[in-house]
Parts: sequence; C-alpha cells; structure tokens
Amino acid sequence: QVQLVESGGRLVQAGDSLRLSCSASGRTLNIYNMGWFRQAPGKDRDFTAAIRWRDGTPVYADSVKGRFTISRDIAGRKVYLQMNSLRPEDTGIYYCAMDPTWGTTGSDPDDYDYWGQGTQVTVSS
Repeated sequence: QVQLVESGGRLVQAGDSLRLSCSASGRTLNIYNMGWFRQAPGKDRDFTAAIRWRDGTPVYADSVKGRFTISRDIAGRKVYLQMNSLRPEDTGIYYCAMDPTWGTTGSDPDDYDYWGQGTQVTVSS
C-alpha cells in the first residue's frame, strides 16, 4: 500500500502564490508518475500537472502552463506544486496521486492507483 498526504492549501487572493506538498510513504518503489488533480465544487476531478518520477519530465494542463511548476524530491519521496499568479478558477481541492503504470502520460486520472485526502485551495477575487 501507498499513503499520500498533501499539505499547503489555504485561502489566498488572486495573483498570490502557493506551494503544495505531497509526501508518499509505503510501497513507493514502483512510482512511474506523480500527479496533481483539482476538483472544483460540483465538478469532476481534473488533471493539473504530473511528473515522471525517473527523469522529472513534467506535463501540465493548458490552464496552468506558465503559472504552475511541478517538482519532486526523490530521496524524500515528495512532490511539490508551485502555483503562481493564482486565479479564482484555480479554487478547489487538490489531490496528489501515484501512477505505477509504465508508459502512461500522467494526465489520465484512471491510471492512478493511490490518492491522498486532498488539500483545499481557495482563491478570492
């Protein structure tokens, strides 16, 4: 089993920056991708960003390109999401997830086997 714990979410104003963290523990040897997904109220869980664990290759949703940066700490089993120039539409619960499947793109939530409990990000206008 894998346990994922997110932190860093809070209430901020539009234009502010925020850094989310996710710590992984348990059976983490077969991580292929680590991803972040956002779920707005009443909406589905949407892909935000992912990083290929072995080489750090990132992939982003179009809505966050140029504003968000995903990174990882291999030794610490952590993944981060640096969010700049936040907008009200970035509001939602942000979930960290682990994808163990070799060769996947990282953007499909169905490829992820393990999920954290989420951290709330609220961006006021």
